[in-house]
This record gives sequence, structure tokens and C-alpha cells, in this order.
Amino acid sequence: MGAVSKYDPLLQHLAKSDALMLTLSFGEVEQILGAPLPPSARRYSAWWANQEGKGHVESDAWMEAGYRTEDLDLNAGTVIFRKVG
Repeated sequence: MGAVSKYDPLLQHLAKSDALMLTLSFGEVEQILGAPLPPSARRYSAWWANQEGKGHVESDAWMEAGYRTEDLDLNAGTVIFRKVG
């Protein structure tokens, strides 16, 4: 079993969803996490990239749940999670 990540609540939230597409505001993501997003999540699209590998604990969470991010809007503070497969 891997280490617990602060992004596990997001993984669990997405894993429970049967939605093919979920649009979440950054505020909603923070509510799910029970913690604020890092400032880089509000500033840089790269934070939301679908990256695998060491050091990408946030993308590990949504990708492990079977989702990928798309249509990120930093100005509106929203991101779409789309189920893959």
C-alpha cells in the first residue's frame, strides 16, 4: 500500500463518481480535499497536467481514479475531469 496523499480525498471522490465528465471549481476541489490548493494550481496550467511518475501526487489521484483533466480555465478557476477508457 502506498503512502497516503493529501490528494486521496479527490481520488476517492472521483472514484465514486459514475459521471463521464465532471466540471469542478477550484473551490469545490478544495472542499473535497479539506485543504487549500497550492498557489501554483491557480497560476500554472502545468499543475493540472496529466503527468505520471514521481512527484506528481495530484495527477496520480485523478489518473488512478480513471480521469484525465481537460479544459482548464485558470481565469474562471475551473477544471474538467473526463473519465477515460
